[in-house]
Amino acid sequence: MDVQTFKQEIAAALKAYDRYVVCLEKDTETCKASLYSLMEKAIRAYENRAPGLRHGIALDKHLTVILSQTDGERPLCGIYFNLRSPYQRKAPSKGPARSPKSPPSGGTAPPAPAD
Repeated sequence: MDVQTFKQEIAAALKAYDRYVVCLEKDTETCKASLYSLMEKAIRAYENRAPGLRHGIALDKHLTVILSQTDGERPLCGIYFNLRSPYQRKAPSKGPARSPKSPPSGGTAPPAPAD
């Protein structure tokens, strides 16, 4: 098994990348080189996986390649684009949980209410 085994999947991914994905860090040729490199890593991971494991995975910041064991001779190949938007809002970070009676860090506890 080598990279050429998955030439149809690579061609489809590059066509989709060229047509639909806007990435300022990777042009189509850079994406192609990354995809071939990641495919080689995924094949090595798949061929050297531990007993009982079914996948070989390789990824970088923009691409993920997964080879999954099937009942046939050839593994299933998945190529995913790790997409994000610069316009996506970040979820507000929550501070560490504290009990309602504990004082905030660095402060003092408020006086106890008088009965």
